[in-house]
Amino acid sequence: MKYISFIFSIVFVSLGVACTHMKKEKTMEDIIDTAFRTAIQQYSLMAESLIESDSLLPRTYQDGKLVTSNSHWWCSGFFPGSLWYLYEYSKDDKILSYARQYTSRIEREKYTTDNHDIGFMLYCSFGNGLRLTGEESYKEVLYTGSKSLATRYNPRVGLIRSWDFNENVWQYPVIIDNLMNLEMLLWAAKTFKDSTFKEICISHADKTMEHHYRNNYSCYHVVSYDTLTNKPHLKDTHQGYAKESTWSRGQAWGLYAYTFLYRETNDRKYLEQAKSIAQFLLHHPHMPKDYIPYWDFDAPDIPNALRDASAAAIMASGLIELSNYVDHELSTEYIKVAETQLRTLSSPEYTAKIGENGNFILKHSVGHFRENSEVDVPLTYADYYYLEALMRYKKMILESYK
Repeated sequence: MKYISFIFSIVFVSLGVACTHMKKEKTMEDIIDTAFRTAIQQYSLMAESLIESDSLLPRTYQDGKLVTSNSHWWCSGFFPGSLWYLYEYSKDDKILSYARQYTSRIEREKYTTDNHDIGFMLYCSFGNGLRLTGEESYKEVLYTGSKSLATRYNPRVGLIRSWDFNENVWQYPVIIDNLMNLEMLLWAAKTFKDSTFKEICISHADKTMEHHYRNNYSCYHVVSYDTLTNKPHLKDTHQGYAKESTWSRGQAWGLYAYTFLYRETNDRKYLEQAKSIAQFLLHHPHMPKDYIPYWDFDAPDIPNALRDASAAAIMASGLIELSNYVDHELSTEYIKVAETQLRTLSSPEYTAKIGENGNFILKHSVGHFRENSEVDVPLTYADYYYLEALMRYKKMILESYK
């Protein structure tokens, strides 16, 4: 009897240890629900704090102060875009009201022609608003914005010009981030049956593939084109560690963009590009085990270099979509990595307590390290792509199995 009791005791203890372990490992459904509930509280506080203004939008939180911007800052569309994701999750009319109000603050940017970030500004805000409400007036904003963005395309060079500054160094600068603005143009091409928009996107995407990417599928941040030969005269960086280094957020932009380019064109060369970029990222010797990248894969102080939550959030969102277009083995790998990223970002190390962090959701992003600007702070685009990744996981993975 003593022997039998001993065996039962061992089994009982083992089951207890197993149950304790199981309790610690939350399901992705629980993580997503908790993350959205936290985000709703944080962003409600944020929305209320700026509601009396008719133009301000949150940018970051630094030195104990909320830093805001007007609509012309390139990140202006991310806060309203995040509110739209929170409304999509909650169906809360109060969140809907916030989303509408803050989206309206950006409408004037539909006429902007002096930078390439109009897609970020308008498609993340008005695009999500249109998707969720069908509001007809939002179509006009996106169409006008697409025409404004198209003015920055030079058919001889075959690319959309990114910046107009630093002219003593760059003749026609194109940055890797610029790929992200093509999604709005592809939407406009399809919605208004205007092939010109699509032709611009294809040319820009193809030339970026040709000139921005090295043989190992890492990318340059800035490529400047000679306006006489229409060929690159300089391959450079602005926010990365060095010209030949790999700036992690830029690498994430490319992964995300070539994935939606495949979705919208069904051209397999974009799928192969996205898969190759993912291969570089996921198997890089300097990629941490939790898949939250260092701000640059070649930063000299790795493993003590700062991590960039924004790069991880963009990666996670891109990988979740990309998992739908590849074979089972790759799909499983991409989802596993995205899960790891979302679990890490949802942990106390990266997710702020309610009422802290200037009411932003995520901590520890790196904006422009070289200029000591927005370093190790919350950023609106980190929050946006984090919420998008959570929503994509919920819809593409969890709900598809129900």
